Amino acid sequence: MQANIQNPAAKFKTAAVQELAEKVSAKLRARIGENFISESIDYDFPVFNLKRESIVEALEFLYNDSELEFRFLTTMATIHYPDRKGEEFTLMYQLHNMPKNWQIRLKITMPLEDPSVNTATTLFRTANWMERQEYDFYGIIFKGHPNLKRILNMDEMNYFPMRKEFPLEDGSRTDKDDAMFGR
Repeated sequence: MQANIQNPAAKFKTAAVQELAEKVSAKLRARIGENFISESIDYDFPVFNLKRESIVEALEFLYNDSELEFRFLTTMATIHYPDRKGEEFTLMYQLHNMPKNWQIRLKITMPLEDPSVNTATTLFRTANWMERQEYDFYGIIFKGHPNLKRILNMDEMNYFPMRKEFPLEDGSRTDKDDAMFGR
């Protein structure tokens, strides 16, 4: 039987993540006030939920703050939740301070009727293709983007393939159904 040995490094990492979360939370709350919705720690990442109208201000603040210096946008991803009325889309930005090896996530939600947000391309060059990908797959409109057009799919497509509006399989098939894909 294996002994239950605690990893001291894991405790340190959790404490460091908690400290980072508290630091960023305090600064973001002071900066954007009521546009700060909530915070959590998911998989050792501090996660901050914001109102979408404040995302660019928050990104600029986190980029320019002399202590935080989140200057690298590592990931941008959208998730479609069709059952969440008024919040069908969640857009996540993952930021990294490379010298300090700090990573955080910012999340915003938007309705199916208005899937739009201001572009982050003025701050992060990497946002250019990331935003084009999210437009291509989900139909998110990034206002002010310099070249918002499809990047991976054909221009002739008149739908956004990652939305959960369409069945994943042919309805006439009996060997597969959407339940096999987590729906």
